[in-house]
Amino acid sequence: MDKQTLSFQAEVKQILHLVTHSLYSNKEVFLRELVSNASDACDKLRFEALDKATLYEDAPKLEIRVWFDTEAKTITIRDNGIGMSAEEAVQHLGTIAKSGTREFMAKLEGEQKKDANLIGQFGVGFYSGFIVADRITVETRRAGAAPEEGVRWSSEGSGDFEVETITRTPRGTDVILHLRAGEEEFLSAWKLKSIIGKYSDHISLPVLMPKQKWDEEKKEQVTTDEWEPVNKAAALWTRSKSEITDAQYQEFYKQISYDQEPPLAYTHNRVEGRSEYTQLLYVPAKAPFDLWNRDKRGGVKLYVKRVFIMDDAEALMPVYLRFVKGVIDSADLPLNVSRELLQESRDVKAIREGCTKRVLSMLEDVAENQKDKYAEFWGQFGSVLKEGMGEDHANQERLAKLLRFASTTADEGVSFDDYVGRMKEGQEAIYYITADTLAAAKNSPQLEIFRKKGLEVLLLTDRVDEWMLSHLYEFDGKPLQSVAKGGVDLSKLQDEEEKKAAEQAAEAFKPVLERLKASLKDRAKDVRASTRLVDSPACIVVDEGDMSSHLARMLKQAGQSAPKSLPILEVNPEHALVKRLEGTAEGEPRFDDLAQILFDQALLAEGGQLEDPAAYVRRVNALLTG
Repeated sequence: MDKQTLSFQAEVKQILHLVTHSLYSNKEVFLRELVSNASDACDKLRFEALDKATLYEDAPKLEIRVWFDTEAKTITIRDNGIGMSAEEAVQHLGTIAKSGTREFMAKLEGEQKKDANLIGQFGVGFYSGFIVADRITVETRRAGAAPEEGVRWSSEGSGDFEVETITRTPRGTDVILHLRAGEEEFLSAWKLKSIIGKYSDHISLPVLMPKQKWDEEKKEQVTTDEWEPVNKAAALWTRSKSEITDAQYQEFYKQISYDQEPPLAYTHNRVEGRSEYTQLLYVPAKAPFDLWNRDKRGGVKLYVKRVFIMDDAEALMPVYLRFVKGVIDSADLPLNVSRELLQESRDVKAIREGCTKRVLSMLEDVAENQKDKYAEFWGQFGSVLKEGMGEDHANQERLAKLLRFASTTADEGVSFDDYVGRMKEGQEAIYYITADTLAAAKNSPQLEIFRKKGLEVLLLTDRVDEWMLSHLYEFDGKPLQSVAKGGVDLSKLQDEEEKKAAEQAAEAFKPVLERLKASLKDRAKDVRASTRLVDSPACIVVDEGDMSSHLARMLKQAGQSAPKSLPILEVNPEHALVKRLEGTAEGEPRFDDLAQILFDQALLAEGGQLEDPAAYVRRVNALLTG
């Protein structure tokens, strides 16, 4: 193929412009990205060679080599991995998958401090070379192709790149960075070795550099023809925990997650038994931007006998733990395992169960011994963890202990254990209320009797809470009871005088209740005297088996239909507005208007929307001016 000049995809042009003109923090990240790409290329060769051993040609030992040329001002990163054909070079180096590119642009343009560490997070690591280079040349030959099918790709990082066919004997890829003026600090063996040691020490392949020795005549270090490894060339997770420092664990996390924040917690274990595997799992400190995308693959990499198999092996971790990052290296799975086989394998099920329990143990330890850190975790990932209540029945009890809520006594951090420990004598249920916001929950009229009695109520405001409650019925033998459902039975907490007064009030109020039922027959299933109201005139509740008003609203907002059912109106016989109803003659229009206003106010107080706001305003105006 003669030399061709082609244009970059539009998204690449934008990214190259930002890389070249905007990124300046932590420039050394370019070497991390290119060594990581070289390692990936070797992993891909190893995987393809499982079915076709001839791809190794005459070089079965996989390695990465890095060297520099002071006179030419170049740095070269060479791997003897899978390599690329001409078509693959154009595809991989001239285009970017559009998914994630827009997020990358928005994130980068929104940062006051332009951060080169963002590059790896969005799969554009190759272009990080332009942070320090004004031209990049790539020479490559795909494993199994003839020497004359080599390819040279080159670009100055502007709008175009050139591709031509060359003769290349070694399999794999050379990435040659032509450094721009001012970047000469990287033309140093010490500098390159320190960067590789910092970022790439865990890579299971040897990263080699020319050996240096002291020249007495020149009084300086000179490069020899010998090559020496500059990393430990042992996968971090295969090493003994006693050999690994906390800093190394954290750096490995940053490498596999592209997150520059240290992890919140991590666990490293070798598991033996029915399935034999090693797990190194991390809980991030911050939630990723796509946390709520349940279709997103997980963050766990799968290796089999130290051979990389796949990124994002979602079958190894339940969906509600999709924020967990790490590595699992199995000794039992077949080397040619596919995503389809992963879904069906008994060994994978055992690994998933084991890893789930390990992550929960890690979270339990943080919750018990580092309460402030667990509060940070809950703020980032608590809503996702709640999904597990319906997805992981085997661990439901453990998950319930990890849940945290706001309540009428604290705005956050209340566990079920905390709540049960503060329950009043005679209290049999754990009370809760669901609402759209914390303010709406706190100010709900349905809480009034609970405040008066000093009973704590959990305030649930996450969108996932209603779904979670459909799977969580009790804790520690105590049922969960919505304060907005059914009748509230606090009889065991009332003295005889209170019970008698309530019964008398309900009996005396019966005639008004009957009139209210007739007036609101199209809007309310029932109208009854309330035992839960103290200061408010009325509130909306639903029957025990009916869908909550909050859940019905959420379904409507999502464009789904909710089962049609009328709510119950509870009224406070002692409230002045309700007493006005008693004094209104039967058949008088004002009674119907007051009844409708009472219902509308109760609906608004619990977060509902009026079907006819204008009618409500008209009735209120008539009441105020009448």
